[in-house]
Amino acid sequence: MKKHVSLSSLMMFWRALLYLVIIAGAVTMVAPLIWMVSTSLKTYSQALSWPPRWIPHPLSLESYGTIFSLEGFWRYVFNTAVYAIWGTVAYLFLCTTAGFAFGRYSFPGRDYIFFSVLTTMMIPFYVTFIPVFLLLRDWGWVDTFYGLIIPGLGSAFGVFLVRQFAKSVPTELIEAARIDGCSEFRVYWQIFLPLSKPVMATLAIISFLDRWNDLFWPLIITNIESMRTLQLALTYVGRSMYDIWWNYVMAGAALASIPVLVLFAFLQRNLVQGISLTGIKQ
Repeated sequence: MKKHVSLSSLMMFWRALLYLVIIAGAVTMVAPLIWMVSTSLKTYSQALSWPPRWIPHPLSLESYGTIFSLEGFWRYVFNTAVYAIWGTVAYLFLCTTAGFAFGRYSFPGRDYIFFSVLTTMMIPFYVTFIPVFLLLRDWGWVDTFYGLIIPGLGSAFGVFLVRQFAKSVPTELIEAARIDGCSEFRVYWQIFLPLSKPVMATLAIISFLDRWNDLFWPLIITNIESMRTLQLALTYVGRSMYDIWWNYVMAGAALASIPVLVLFAFLQRNLVQGISLTGIKQ
């Protein structure tokens, strides 16, 4: 009896310890977001006060008013939206078509081609961005949406994820569609795509998040102010020759986080389902 009670107490102890670790991790992840919002609601003097205060008093919306009245702000939002939305749509189309082909068709050299695609994951973008930039410059795509969007459309990870899911789709379902007279594109469009919503949601979140928060590539490919993205413009917000207005910086960062949080809230369930489904058949 004592042994049973001791074992039960030990299990409760480890469970409580696990919960404490999880709570500590959650607090560590959420604290910077809370501090960002808190600082955005402070005045300049409050943002620099010591010791720092988590709850500003009084609340000030001055920073948000300054950001909204910033010259070119809505142009920056528009550029970022075009870059993130259209880039994600094209990215999903290319990844799903390639992944469907690799997962459901047999053709000469398929495995070698797929292996070659996967090897591109070992090449960092920072190795290739100079030749890519020189190529786009020769094409006249600098300071254009073509130059922003197209270089990031190829993704070995996206193709791999869709391929793994495509292999789990029942062969009988696809064969039945072909017997009913569906063309190969209709099989892809009307059979495969509706089934692949969880995987597409996963890739959509990853792609949108990557493009919306991208700073490096817009910095390289854009020179004129009218083509700046929001993240690039935020590097200039609140900066002067001698100081940084952190309340303005945090207000801009908080506004830039809203679309990503909204997208994640809508697709969260599909995101978890998509990650679990891609590994059910190798």
